[in-house]
Amino acid sequence: MLSWLMISAPISFVFGLLALAVVVTVPAATLVALLWWAAPEGQPLMLSRIAITDWPTAIWASALHIAIAALLAVLVVPVFARWHAQLTLALLAPSATERLAARVETLAQTRAGAVDTHQAELRRIERDLHDGTQARLVAINLRLGMARRVLSTDPPAAAKLLDQARDGAEAAMDELRGMIRTIYPPILADRGLSGALQSLAAQATPPVRLVAGAIGKLPAAVEVAAYYAVSEALANAARHGAATTVMITVERVSGTLRVKVTDDGIGGADETRGSGIQGIRRRVAALDGVTTVDSPPGGPTTITVELPCE
Repeated sequence: MLSWLMISAPISFVFGLLALAVVVTVPAATLVALLWWAAPEGQPLMLSRIAITDWPTAIWASALHIAIAALLAVLVVPVFARWHAQLTLALLAPSATERLAARVETLAQTRAGAVDTHQAELRRIERDLHDGTQARLVAINLRLGMARRVLSTDPPAAAKLLDQARDGAEAAMDELRGMIRTIYPPILADRGLSGALQSLAAQATPPVRLVAGAIGKLPAAVEVAAYYAVSEALANAARHGAATTVMITVERVSGTLRVKVTDDGIGGADETRGSGIQGIRRRVAALDGVTTVDSPPGGPTTITVELPCE
């Protein structure tokens, strides 16, 4: 900052005088030329070494100054202005150390968010396993034990207990599949991101149009983040946005995967009233990506996710 003040102050003063001269020259030269007749007898009015003694000369000299001022304004002043802007930017731009420090701080924040999200996800899985799947497995074990005890004395009761155990096993399998889908959707491994998004679009409540370009092979973490971002955006469009149509665009540009979800709903998305968009931001930020939400009142709502995928 100090170096900028020491260098920029005198340069700005000189450039300011130049600009002022260009601005003042036109009216001053015109006024002086038009007052040539007021000069004393025998002492013609001089304008840039041009002796003005009649109206043609006054008009010619005035036009010459106007042309010179116009050329300076068009050709010289913008060049100096650009040079001054570049100098200011070079002096005020953060140094490599400052940029590195800012980058480290950003990464620390995103990684902290990723760790918090990961821990919350682990607690959720543990809770689901403890309260759901584990309880079902205990109930299955109890029914199997009871069926074994009554098998010889009451076969119908044993058969009923076995049926209940089978139903419990199927329910436990369904819960496990649901938890697996929240960790890494199997459809991503089977059909890739484009196929998974097509499946989401087909199952969504509002009609969805999907436009997916050639995105190629993507890292698994990028696929998961993009998949859940679209899934959450579709859920918000149906649940809160009262949308009737949704447009999903997926493209890969210069090593960046860009996913855009636009709905024609009521707009006015408020991130503070729910965790959906905040969850998208945390997932994307953990991968050094960017999430942009544009949702004016009255709609439309557009959620854009950009993920590095090189």
